[in-house]
Amino acid sequence: MASTPKARRSNTRERIQKTALDLFVSRGYEKTSLREIAEELGVTKAALYYHFKTKEDILTALSDQLGEPVDELIAWGRSQPPTLETKRELLRRYSAVLKDAAPLYRILQENQATLRELAVGERLKDRVVSFSRLIQAGETPVATQVRFSSAMLTVHFGALALETLQGDPEEKRTALLDVALEIMDSTAPVG
Repeated sequence: MASTPKARRSNTRERIQKTALDLFVSRGYEKTSLREIAEELGVTKAALYYHFKTKEDILTALSDQLGEPVDELIAWGRSQPPTLETKRELLRRYSAVLKDAAPLYRILQENQATLRELAVGERLKDRVVSFSRLIQAGETPVATQVRFSSAMLTVHFGALALETLQGDPEEKRTALLDVALEIMDSTAPVG
């Protein structure tokens, strides 16, 4: 059965996004041109323009695709009571989401100066701030809020740092989450 033009267009967009993501990670966003993306794909620059006019358009599409699970997690978190168990579940789910989105966060982290002015950078910042607010929600002492924030940052930035450690990626992610949950659990009253 032949694929429809819409399916081919979607497949081409996905190939462009994957290729661009790989190049942005390996070379850097600023050092990757549309021409290089087109060459890597084996298409003309005009063919690439049909789908994306700029590198920012590609990065925005990647951010929307990889950020959607974070947006869903934030929506879920807003519908939950701000209990310790909710915060623990938020961290668990955030850790799982970051597993797929880590390359995008790496690009944004390593190209902060360039991307600060772009809408995609602002959306990422809004996601992180929204998630942080969920982790800190509720009436808790400042020291507890600091621990909650530290647990979140352990998961968030730790996902980027894990690449340099030896070992199985899932084992490293699980160990990182365990450490973050220990930080969070240190806020629970001992009784």
